[in-house]
Amino acid sequence: MKSKLFCTITAILMAVTSVAQTITAHPWQGKRVAYFGDSITDPRNKASVKKYWSYLQEWLGINPYVYGVSGRQWNDIPRQAEKLRAEHGNDFDAILIFIGTNDYNAGVPIGEWFTEKDEQVMAGIHEPKHMVDRKRRYPAMDKGTYRGRINIALDTLKRMFPTKQIVILTPIHRAGFYANDKNWQPTEDYTNKCGEYISAYVDASKEAANIWAVPVIDLNASCGLYPLIDEHAQYFNKADTDRLHPNDKGHERMARTLAYQLLTLPCCF
Repeated sequence: MKSKLFCTITAILMAVTSVAQTITAHPWQGKRVAYFGDSITDPRNKASVKKYWSYLQEWLGINPYVYGVSGRQWNDIPRQAEKLRAEHGNDFDAILIFIGTNDYNAGVPIGEWFTEKDEQVMAGIHEPKHMVDRKRRYPAMDKGTYRGRINIALDTLKRMFPTKQIVILTPIHRAGFYANDKNWQPTEDYTNKCGEYISAYVDASKEAANIWAVPVIDLNASCGLYPLIDEHAQYFNKADTDRLHPNDKGHERMARTLAYQLLTLPCCF
């Protein structure tokens, strides 16, 4: 009897341990992740030796497929997606998109998510079905607006990789970037040439979550980087001329935030 009870207890403890290990394992551990974006993602950018994705590789064993290119905007995401498909086909697990700050800097208008048309549709709500007049909305596929570019990009990705996890990362706060006379970017305290603050682009990135059923990680709020004050210059490339690009310390802070935020999301379906 005692032997049988001991065996039962041992089996229960082993099962509990197995469940606990499953729960505590990071869902992105050892996965293959494509990173789309701009200079903050670009491995060739010299503002930092290590990037947020290389920290995630080090800590979680994530195999990075990096396609970010300096200066690119949301309208470059379909090209990056095509390159991913050409190089890896469907042999990867998820996509992270970290882009948008250059759309703000270039003064890309925010635009609209949808266009509307008057149409007829068959409907029967507590009565026999019949044709009724309704408004119908269509995603605005406008290459010249921020929302339109997001629509085009996510429509492309959802069709190209329908089984993959896709996560948007919002732009982070930005202060001055003064490279030369033809590349002199003011702080986010100022509107861009179309009269928008960076916050409008951050908000639109977050809105995309509900429009396209993709999770969004709000790095603008959650990573804590705030280059507009001197005390946070330590996280950026050069205090006097580049508080746009995080240095190694800034990338580490972003990566720690992502490591915890990604715990709440499945990498594979």
